[in-house]
Amino acid sequence: MVSIAIDGPAGAGKSTIARQAAKIMGYIYVDTGALYRAIGLFTLENHVDVTQQDQVEGMLSKMEIELAFFEGEQHVFLCGKDVSQEIRTPEVSMAASRVSAVPAIRTFLFDLQRNIAKKHSVIMDGRDIGTVVLPDAQLKIFLTASPEERARRRYEELRQNGATDSYEEVLKDLKERDYQDSHREIAPLRPAEDAIEMDTTGLSLQQSVDRVIALIKERLP
Repeated sequence: MVSIAIDGPAGAGKSTIARQAAKIMGYIYVDTGALYRAIGLFTLENHVDVTQQDQVEGMLSKMEIELAFFEGEQHVFLCGKDVSQEIRTPEVSMAASRVSAVPAIRTFLFDLQRNIAKKHSVIMDGRDIGTVVLPDAQLKIFLTASPEERARRRYEELRQNGATDSYEEVLKDLKERDYQDSHREIAPLRPAEDAIEMDTTGLSLQQSVDRVIALIKERLP
């Protein structure tokens, strides 16, 4: 099986680029951030305080998260409900960043992510795939872009989905999430030592996908 890890900050284009590259290469695409978003959504809907260990333990004991793949597309199910669209709001993004700093939650998802990679050739994206989840991945890519570029992309995505957040609000939220992700004690956001860093500022989606495909073909002939 082939494992490719794509990490990077929020809004760097990881999910879209990884999804298209996986489709071209015939691999399974795994968006691990969606798993944390699903838990973030659960905490918001059920008023769970993730700083309280007893509440976290109670949540994990009754929460069910599943990934399903329909024609190569990943769908996230939370307690039997497809929440693939609901987990894409800025509020859920911030909640996902909070829950990702909780060791018990990371452990809860760790085996699920690794088991998928054992059964399929995957392109998996997230914050700590190359450093923690798949440290032996054959190819590790760290995608980034300027905060302004990433906020613009996220803003356009939210507008297309009917959200009314302003660009300034999106940029503020993104910078806050960058800080949370890079300063957490457990698996902070950083490139793996053997990762290839790729800045997508100014690149079109197609140009970014083409670069990733070129790296895959170069490193995994």
